[in-house]
Amino acid sequence: MIERLQDEGHSIDAGLSGENLTIVGLEWDQVKPGLVLSVGPEVRLEVTSYTSPCSKNGRWFRDEEFSRISQKQNPGWSRVYAKVLREGVVRPGDAVTIES
Repeated sequence: MIERLQDEGHSIDAGLSGENLTIVGLEWDQVKPGLVLSVGPEVRLEVTSYTSPCSKNGRWFRDEEFSRISQKQNPGWSRVYAKVLREGVVRPGDAVTIES
């Protein structure tokens, strides 16, 4: 998603909008509240809700249009909150799989 936003001319990059974990390779329209993800060999996360973008994210978007990552205005483009079900270490390149 970040690359697609960059293709639209936004200067966003991984980590700039407050995310703690950036995942590549999932069908993002499948990532919804209630979904459980395995990250690497140890970590399990449950998606709890969509995030609401705030004006502090405006600087990463053309014309300060931070609503570009709003689930209400642009479904499928939001970041999500997740609850840690099982702790562990996450490393670059770890596999991410959908459990439910």
